Amino acid sequence: MSEKKSESSYEDKQDHIPSWTTPPIEWFANVYAGREYNIEFTIPEFTAVCPKTGLPDFGTIFIEYIPREKCAELKSLKEYMMSYRNVGIFHENVVNKILEDFVKAVDPIYVKVIGDYNVRGGVKTVVKREYRA
Repeated sequence: MSEKKSESSYEDKQDHIPSWTTPPIEWFANVYAGREYNIEFTIPEFTAVCPKTGLPDFGTIFIEYIPREKCAELKSLKEYMMSYRNVGIFHENVVNKILEDFVKAVDPIYVKVIGDYNVRGGVKTVVKREYRA
């Protein structure tokens, strides 16, 4: 007797996220390249959309990184974050997408992205991912 694979009702609904084209995160030259230091960003008004309910998800995104040759430019980072506002995306995919886009844009030595979401339906979600070159 073979087991039937159970599928989520979300099967294939988020497959496009890794290839979704977001606004570019621009950068400027790190004139202190070769000296290791941390830069931290807090985005306290992050908004995306729950792909199940269509309601907004609110949270805070934290980015901490050690730059190499490039530093992230803030205006473009704000525009990048705003691009999520009307997108139906799971919390886990937000954090992974941000980290991968950030690494591609500025090639840091290290970066950590944390998505700390507001309580919804009695559940608090915090998603973290780190990258080290």
